[in-house]
Amino acid sequence: MVDQVVTGPQEGQQRSRPLLRTMLGDVLRRTRLEQGRTLADVARSARVSMPYLSEVERGRKEASSEVLAAICGALRIELADLLSATGRDLVDDSSRRARVVRLEAIRAARAHLDRADPAGRTLASRSGDAVCMLAA
Repeated sequence: MVDQVVTGPQEGQQRSRPLLRTMLGDVLRRTRLEQGRTLADVARSARVSMPYLSEVERGRKEASSEVLAAICGALRIELADLLSATGRDLVDDSSRRARVVRLEAIRAARAHLDRADPAGRTLASRSGDAVCMLAA
């Protein structure tokens, strides 16, 4: 689950964005699991409590740069690698999100398609024209 913050208004719309602490936690957890290491092992090596590390991984706590450096050291990764992986995840997340189209925009486009040309044909019915509109 990704916690999200709502930002905006931007052009009259609000957009939800994942929190940085959640994305960092996802990368930390994924890295730990890829290494086959336990929460207790990494917490002990980083010298943080196991419950605190769990909360950082779940995005519930905002870790300081010192704590992030200690966790990265325990995982034997560079802080820059953590930040790069998080940045890639943020880019992937934003490209995966579907663009929201307002119903009014769909109605306006449909009205435009239903207008007849001088020959009496609607834009949608002209040969060779294919129109596909989806709304949820």
